[in-house]
Amino acid sequence: MKRIFTALAITSSLVLTQACASQVKSSQTRETSTSNTNAIADANSHAGHNMDHSKTLGTKENSHVGHNMGNDHNEHSGHSNLEPANAIAELTLPTSIVPKTPVSLTIDIKDKNGKSIANFDQFQEKLMHLIVVSDDLQSFQHIHPTYKNNGRFEVQTDFPYPSNYTLFSDYKVAGKAEQVSILKAQVPGQSPTTPKIDLATTKTFGNTKVNLKLPQPTIKAGQEIHVIFNLQDTDTNKSPTDLKPYLGERGHLVILKQSSPLTQADYIHAHAMKNTPNDEIHFMTSFPKAGKYKMWGQFNRNGKIITADFWIDVQ
Repeated sequence: MKRIFTALAITSSLVLTQACASQVKSSQTRETSTSNTNAIADANSHAGHNMDHSKTLGTKENSHVGHNMGNDHNEHSGHSNLEPANAIAELTLPTSIVPKTPVSLTIDIKDKNGKSIANFDQFQEKLMHLIVVSDDLQSFQHIHPTYKNNGRFEVQTDFPYPSNYTLFSDYKVAGKAEQVSILKAQVPGQSPTTPKIDLATTKTFGNTKVNLKLPQPTIKAGQEIHVIFNLQDTDTNKSPTDLKPYLGERGHLVILKQSSPLTQADYIHAHAMKNTPNDEIHFMTSFPKAGKYKMWGQFNRNGKIITADFWIDVQ
């Protein structure tokens, strides 16, 4: 039987937003011989997401909690008064992880008394969204664990190289507000040399050329900004004609502030605006503090997901 370990994270602090309340909990970790337990962030109706053209949600100190809600997302805005679930997520994985070797991850969702939670609401077409990033922000995965009943989710993935990894587990207990739980995994070994931060605004990803368009050369912390991904097909040099919805939206944008360790406060998730040009994916967001951020825009070209990553320097 494989040995497993646990990192226990216990949380505390109340986050107030303009539209709703959200509990964001800082982590305290210890290892045991059973499982890897999370840090919790209760996101009341997407507290922590950026959706469309709404104002940024944050704490009473105006810091970002990871999501902003958009006014034209009626399916989300109706949840603004939902109570937090205050759930606990436990991550179980092998004690020894070998880079580039598939491993099984198990995430158990429980209430504060340790009882399994059985019922969840689907959002963005899934019951759970799992963002897995290396702490150097060079590795990124957006995957969807399968629900196995009685609060248990399972997924198989691999970790590409030795590093510390942060897992942002996003789920919604039935009838409660959406919640993001912060989980940690470590792949032992010598980490690769951190690549140079590339601030280029035009890159090619497979058959898609992406031009990142920002409203001004210098982005200021706290400002709401319009982020545009302009897409071109590399074969035709024309706008792609095969863009499809991805998880119910024209596109998704995950943003993380360069920080060690990564926490809930560093995490932003934006949904694409509607009614924009066919060759462009638009987002509204803001960056809570000065620093370097990495953004991953995800779009669907006829069933193939394009992940376009860009660095941005916020003053």
